[in-house]
Amino acid sequence: MTSAHTPPPSSPSADGQTVAGTGFHPHLPDRPAAEPGSPRLRIHHIRADALDADTTQTDGMRRFAAISGRSVGAEKLWMGQTHVAPATASGNHHHGESETAIHVISGHPVFVFADDSSGEPREVRLRTGPGDYIFVPPFVPHREENPDPDSEAVVVIARSTQDAIVVNLPGLHPRLDNPPT
Repeated sequence: MTSAHTPPPSSPSADGQTVAGTGFHPHLPDRPAAEPGSPRLRIHHIRADALDADTTQTDGMRRFAAISGRSVGAEKLWMGQTHVAPATASGNHHHGESETAIHVISGHPVFVFADDSSGEPREVRLRTGPGDYIFVPPFVPHREENPDPDSEAVVVIARSTQDAIVVNLPGLHPRLDNPPT
């Protein structure tokens, strides 16, 4: 009888390469070894009091890096926190080619963007609360607002690039920012 945790039998492929189901990690394909001393050979613990504020910033908010190329040798991911002070709105910005996932930790931040999918831009405001998630596609201009007069809003951010790409902008959309007179 086979256990649910017993790897399936496998063998090298016709070209002699190891295939999934063999080797030290039988459920994963073999991968090239990392260089000795590489940060990619160990797990990293980033303490909450060790977040790095030396990141690109946008007016009205503070970004703190936790996981990045500089901090842990990440190659495909950036992760950190953003804090928006009470009764504050950030500047308009986008994150270049990065996909951005946001998890609301505290407060009720509002995410504002220009939806021009219908051909006519309109401002959309997404009101969130603790436990909510937001996805921001690449190059979508947006801003964060914290309408609460007493408490800051804190979110955790993950990006699909190892740098925190931030492009600050004068507005969300030219037609919304400069309506015809």
